[in-house]
Amino acid sequence: MSALDLSRWQFGITTVYHFIFVPLTIGLSIIVAGLQTAWFVKKDPEYLRMTKFFGKLFLINFAVGVVTGIVQEFQFGMNWSAYSRFVGDVFGAPLAMEGLLAFFMESTFLGLWIFGWGRLSPRLHLATIWLAAIGTSLSAYFILAANSWMQHPVGYRISPVTHRAQLTSIVALLTNSTVLAAWPHVMFASFLIAGMVVIAASAWHLARGSDTALFRRAMRLGLTLTLAAGIATAATGDVQARLMDSQQPMKMAAAEALYDTSAPASFSLFTVGSLNGGKELWSVRVPYLLSLIATLNPRGTVRGINNVQRAYVKRYGPGSYKPIIPVTYWSFRLMIGFGLLVTLLALAGLWLTRRRRVPRSQWFYRAAMWGVVLPYLATTTGWIFTEMGRQPWTVFGVLRTSQSVSPGVSAGEIVTSMTVFTLLYAALAAIAGWLMIHHVKSGAPAEPEAPGADELLPVFSY
Repeated sequence: MSALDLSRWQFGITTVYHFIFVPLTIGLSIIVAGLQTAWFVKKDPEYLRMTKFFGKLFLINFAVGVVTGIVQEFQFGMNWSAYSRFVGDVFGAPLAMEGLLAFFMESTFLGLWIFGWGRLSPRLHLATIWLAAIGTSLSAYFILAANSWMQHPVGYRISPVTHRAQLTSIVALLTNSTVLAAWPHVMFASFLIAGMVVIAASAWHLARGSDTALFRRAMRLGLTLTLAAGIATAATGDVQARLMDSQQPMKMAAAEALYDTSAPASFSLFTVGSLNGGKELWSVRVPYLLSLIATLNPRGTVRGINNVQRAYVKRYGPGSYKPIIPVTYWSFRLMIGFGLLVTLLALAGLWLTRRRRVPRSQWFYRAAMWGVVLPYLATTTGWIFTEMGRQPWTVFGVLRTSQSVSPGVSAGEIVTSMTVFTLLYAALAAIAGWLMIHHVKSGAPAEPEAPGADELLPVFSY
């Protein structure tokens, strides 16, 4: 494999691994802040116990996510120095905002929250977790703003002197239509994951009849949040699909493996194609659906791969502008399918737990515990589709991936670093998984002797 292929593999591995922790951090930060708010208002000790229980899961996940995020950013200098030199003046702005503003805000107030139990007033202590949660959401926004600029570059110019991209409007970059659609989609997907983690943790205890009153309440919260997040994720994804059709028509065509422009265009639920992904052999289709997704018109026109390829050759010059069709086709469907399964599981759980009921059948608890992987699979395949569908571009229409790789890095060096990172990440995953499972099995902390008395609230420790 070439240095380019290996660099892409390494960045893909580290990015997918890092994003395992990001959405859970975002979702749990707001859930924990909401639980502490409920305890502050109602003085119900069960809300305090849930705050502490899910707060520790949040902290474990946050710690590992920070480590993996740092390694990911290092690769811009290690493997993608040509890219960094070309777009550093633009791409660096939102990354600096994320590091200097959002991350410091998030980590500072999270530290105050951890060590502020019994030391800060209840109102001030509550403010610290909300500020940490806001910092987490801002971090996501700035990172997505940088990624959205790669998908749809705005607010820049190419310097005639240095031949590099220069930022002309930070406002245009931060209000890019792509990030305005991507941020709520990622936020709702984060609640989908966090809600499912709450459901799975609660299911483990309910299946064993442990602390039933508390974990039934936690499960209802997780089920409600997951169902709402599933619906909202689908709605915001629908908005993204129409933006994609106008901004990156090749990605939309590749998502359907649609080779020739169609009006109306059907959506295939399942397709069997040639080994190279160049020809459809057999498929099961829903008439008009792709036109509806792409244009909101059941008879709308959707451009095909071959038609877009010819247009891109005229605009950008000779070359292939097609992504790997089987990857984009199946990642798009797996993203939708896994997300739908999570939403249906939440709907079934709400029905089974209605009227203060606790499900007696073990099948639901097993489904809830194993189902925790479904939203992770949905977000992972979603990111694979987003990034692979943009190929062969690093910055769409501006810089190709083949032009972005570091010229002085050999394939052997990349293999070495990728092996080290993969082994390190495997170790971190094992540690994080053990900590989270151990904490879930330990259960919620006991009720304090005098609920609501801050001086009795212990500092988080392991």
